[in-house]
Amino acid sequence: MNTKTLARVTLVATAAQVGMVVAGHFSPAVAGAFALGGMGISLVAGAFYARLARASWAMSLVGGVLAGGACAFLGIGASVLLGDVPPSLLAFGTAGSAVAGLIGGAAGKATAPRSTVTG
Repeated sequence: MNTKTLARVTLVATAAQVGMVVAGHFSPAVAGAFALGGMGISLVAGAFYARLARASWAMSLVGGVLAGGACAFLGIGASVLLGDVPPSLLAFGTAGSAVAGLIGGAAGKATAPRSTVTG
């Protein structure tokens, strides 16, 4: 596991998630796209982790799950604190985004240039 890459990707994705949450707090149009936007950010986080980490398939998938789930958990947590979503969404939304991160990790690993593919 490339923890340095995981931390960097998760930090950037968390900033995107929280930015979306703050924008959605003031804009109903953005708030209406929380589910797709949040899962999309998690998917991209997983893909970036897999491409940047240059890890094995297993570690690319695990990293995708962790990056996608962690950034979603923090973003949804901010939304719960702002009162925009119910606390019950924290578990469900995090799980869905972790799956999106897994898919992103698979896509990132599958599309990585041959020189970066190991394992």
